[in-house]
Amino acid sequence: MPSRYPLFDRSRLLIKPLSERVHDLNIEHWLGLADPAPPFSHPALPDVAARTVCAKKMGAARILMMGAHVLRAGVSRHLIDLMERGFIDHIAMNGAGTIHDYELARIGATTESVARYIRTGEFGLWRETGELNEWITGAASATEGLGEHIGKRLEASSFRYRDVSILAAAWRLRVPVTIHVGIGYDILHEHPNCDGAALGSASYTDFLIFARSMERLEGGVLLNFGSAIMGPEVYLKALAMARNVAHQEKRVIRDFTTAVFDLVPIEGDIHKELTKRDPGYFFRPHKTILVRTVADGGTSFYFCGDHRATVPAFRSALLEAA
Repeated sequence: MPSRYPLFDRSRLLIKPLSERVHDLNIEHWLGLADPAPPFSHPALPDVAARTVCAKKMGAARILMMGAHVLRAGVSRHLIDLMERGFIDHIAMNGAGTIHDYELARIGATTESVARYIRTGEFGLWRETGELNEWITGAASATEGLGEHIGKRLEASSFRYRDVSILAAAWRLRVPVTIHVGIGYDILHEHPNCDGAALGSASYTDFLIFARSMERLEGGVLLNFGSAIMGPEVYLKALAMARNVAHQEKRVIRDFTTAVFDLVPIEGDIHKELTKRDPGYFFRPHKTILVRTVADGGTSFYFCGDHRATVPAFRSALLEAA
């Protein structure tokens, strides 16, 4: 039976080409590996780098979760280099990160002004970006994860800037990138060719791929760059699944390292949970990644700074530690 409520008719939408959009970020914004980055230092950064190098030697998980604004910070080449060197063996991002990666690979630009385009109802309704929905349908049909299918398509494309694509590089390097979407969160969901069932199916496959990687977290490292909701929530559920199986198999997943890199200052002891009367209690990376999930044996770190500075600084620390 159809819904008792009226639905929005997407055939009424006017979809424009990306050539008519003003882009906030162009390829020149993306740092080269040798380009100077904003300075960042923290006494604990070498410790996290050393733990990551140790995890690599042990074959334990080195997982990096990130928000889309990390990609917009222009550090894609640094993240690709970390995968190429084996320091990172799984990346998790949200749907917006996929869109920025795709647009950058295709046209060497991304990001639009919400303030400008929401007034005219043009925000997000760009023809080429909407073609990603066809790839998502293909991922579901092939029973592949969203990240692997899009990475495969990007790597096989003739897009001029695909060398800066994290997804394409990950496919080439056999490093899983999992895409964790929320329905209605991304501009792709505005388009007439968006198939919600296909989107959910492919992204759920990615969640199961992520949960499988979490089974290798003992002795490993979980890094969360700038994801205040997706990162901690997906990590929490996948860790519960991995620990459930480990418990049945008489194993443990408790001796691992977590590190959060974000812009939000945390007052006081990062290893203690705030009271519910404190607004900081609702900053999930703190209570979930830094406190609750490492309470039985793990170690956690917090680094406050701009991602354009912290990602290159972390890479430099890794190179020195290695």
